[in-house]
Amino acid sequence: MDLRVIIEQMETGEQDKALAVLQSFNKEMSQCFTFNREEGQERKEAKQQKHLGELVLSFLSRELQPSCLLACLETVRILTRDKQCLDPFISRSAMLTLAHYSGIAHLAAPPQGPLEESKVGVVEKDGKEEAADSSAMVKESSPPSENPDQEVIIEALKSICNILFHSQTAQVIAADLHFIDGVAERLKQCNHPTWNPEVRFFDLRLTFLLTALRVDVRAQLAQELHGIKLLGNQLEATLCLCWPEPLVTARAGYEGFPPEELPPLSRQQAELAMEILKILFNITFNTNRRKVDEEEAVEYRHLGALLRHCLMSRADGEERTEEFHSHTVNLLGNLPLPCLDVLLLPKVENGSIEYMGVNMDAVNMLLEFMEKKLDRGHKLKEALLPSLNLLTESSRIHRETRKFLRSKVLPPLRDVKNRPEVGSALRNKLVRLMTHIDTDVKDCAAEFLFVLCKESVSRFIKYTGYGNAAGLLAARGLLRGGRDSGIYSEDEDSETEEYREAKPHINLITGVVEEEQPNPMEGMTDEQKEYEAMKLVNMFDRLSRINLIQPMQLNSDGKMTEMTTEDLNKLATNPLLQSQEPSDPDSEDET
Repeated sequence: MDLRVIIEQMETGEQDKALAVLQSFNKEMSQCFTFNREEGQERKEAKQQKHLGELVLSFLSRELQPSCLLACLETVRILTRDKQCLDPFISRSAMLTLAHYSGIAHLAAPPQGPLEESKVGVVEKDGKEEAADSSAMVKESSPPSENPDQEVIIEALKSICNILFHSQTAQVIAADLHFIDGVAERLKQCNHPTWNPEVRFFDLRLTFLLTALRVDVRAQLAQELHGIKLLGNQLEATLCLCWPEPLVTARAGYEGFPPEELPPLSRQQAELAMEILKILFNITFNTNRRKVDEEEAVEYRHLGALLRHCLMSRADGEERTEEFHSHTVNLLGNLPLPCLDVLLLPKVENGSIEYMGVNMDAVNMLLEFMEKKLDRGHKLKEALLPSLNLLTESSRIHRETRKFLRSKVLPPLRDVKNRPEVGSALRNKLVRLMTHIDTDVKDCAAEFLFVLCKESVSRFIKYTGYGNAAGLLAARGLLRGGRDSGIYSEDEDSETEEYREAKPHINLITGVVEEEQPNPMEGMTDEQKEYEAMKLVNMFDRLSRINLIQPMQLNSDGKMTEMTTEDLNKLATNPLLQSQEPSDPDSEDET
């Protein structure tokens, strides 16, 4: 429909005419999400859209019939999809108008309209605002009105989300007007039957955008508004959970059922839960490494119990279940490490995976999730690292978790004929990652295996080969062997008969038994050997002088340093110079 015709009808100020043209425009543009205009038309059409936006906002400042009000808000939603035409909507007065119709105007005043509250500032037609009466702020959750127009609320929320997504100016205004306070008030009413799931969803989507785009809003929700407790209650209500035991959850009406017998979450439940998980991720970011006080620890452990339930739940369809579990794993990685013990708290039941008397269902689910992401091989850094990091840190701090994962990932070594990176076992897949092109992926895989080896260099080399292990060992100054600073329990030896027999013939560099190779220096005199050594040194020296290579040597502290020409000459005069040998790979107890 021609924008000029719409504008002409809107300029008459008559609701009936405005309603007719807006409904036609909305129907025509309902599925339009991209705005690719030809160069000549772009400026003209953008100007017309901005003018239409101004006219719609002027209508929204008046008392409107419900149908006209809804049509105006639908038009705003469509117009705000175009980031080039946001100017009318990123003023303080326009944001106040939309906040009012969405029901989240908390500190600032809404315009005159059918949803008007008492003692609030009014947006005048010329755009000026009267001061809001701050005494009208609601401190506690107030009950919703009996019949709020939820279609109006949803359309206004969608418009605000569009605007915030596209405009940094609007983000600043939303933070200044304390939109988060208004949304939080309604989130407290999660169990109230008045609000339908779509209102809840867009309340959560708006909260996610605010916390993702504004660090100050993130901190406000986490601290002043007690966001972890607030959103934990939302998650609990969404999943219909009860607490048969402290820190142990169950689906209401399905107490005592094993996870695999629970019905899958509905699509609506899964969508709401994922929005909650994303917001919680934003407000708990960077908390896993810091110390928390007792009160915070209680909140995080309560949240951890909810996340365990999420991890053991299924959504409607494999793809949605995987997405749901991805958000759960991401959030679990934010929890303070000592609080992860809640994953192991449920009692061992029939059908549970038990290890050392502990329920390992959640840990096994994490391991299977990680292997699934690893097998897929797509965007490993984004997809794999959250679960791999979580398993690493859980293993570092919880002995039972580490021993269980070691039994699955690094079982007693029997295959000594194939290289550690060759094969389809999980160990082989992870060792292959240790030479991945992405440094973060490579380091994370190596760190996981190193922790499962209790940070013992000799054991690490035994399972991965010195060549694969060298990167991590060099970074830690452990190329001479030994153990890193982690504190681990002593465990009994689990060396297999096959490994014990093959051990004297294993090449520590590759980690496998290799056929004996002829000695290239056999039959040479000492003078010939010295001549070949000097030849090699001169070649190294020549290549290093043209900066093609940089010879390195191992210092006494186990770290690599550059070799000078003098160092090379010293090596040439004593080609059999030996460094300290790594300790026997099996001199320490096994896990």
